[in-house]
Amino acid sequence: MTLVPQEIAYARGLVIAEDAQLIAFNKPAGLAVQGGSGVGRSLEDLLAAFAKSNGKRPRLVHRLDRDTSGVIVAARTKPAAAFLSEAFAGRDAKKTYLAIVCGGAPDPRDGEIALPLKKAARRGLDVMEIAQPGDRGALPAQTRYRTLSAAPEAALLELQPETGRMHQLRAHLAAIGRPIAGDGKYGGLYRLGGTEIPGLMLHAAALDLPHPGGGRVHVAAPPPPAFVETSRSLGLEAAPG
Repeated sequence: MTLVPQEIAYARGLVIAEDAQLIAFNKPAGLAVQGGSGVGRSLEDLLAAFAKSNGKRPRLVHRLDRDTSGVIVAARTKPAAAFLSEAFAGRDAKKTYLAIVCGGAPDPRDGEIALPLKKAARRGLDVMEIAQPGDRGALPAQTRYRTLSAAPEAALLELQPETGRMHQLRAHLAAIGRPIAGDGKYGGLYRLGGTEIPGLMLHAAALDLPHPGGGRVHVAAPPPPAFVETSRSLGLEAAPG
């Protein structure tokens, strides 16, 4: 796929760290990771901006939902892709997210959600639901959370998923009555008090993972302005940024 100069410049502007083995991007909300129905250019398409002279492009080694912003990593070589994919599969990649949730601080304010998930269809859309004992297709899922700031109508949470299920954070937070603001699929509101919610308030803030060349690498991305502004408007004084 051929990119125009503006797309190449855009792709390069998303880079927050790179070396001979990997590239880390700060993906904006709304940019799909992969192509599909209704998708114009995806992040995967934009990797053509980093192709080698033989045409081989970097490979994404994990995923983010289209409406989630933040850190996502691609491998520059086939061995690096295998190494990093194994790190994610083996839970050796440590992810940290920020989320603005509806309904104030969860109870307890800091804790762990260990609820199995299963795929389901709702109004023709794929979702994850809490699985019951014995349910076919149930997958274990575990999320740690910490309340950074709270107001009567919302809270700012730090999240660390121990597993990597589809929509895990969104489904888990909805299950404890604290859906992510702007997450219509899982019950999140688009208005909290006098504050309009511009989109899904979920940001992949940091990633710590083993490096193919040895040691570990830590990559962080500040939340986008819309996240910071929404957080402050809600009175969440620990808003990053």
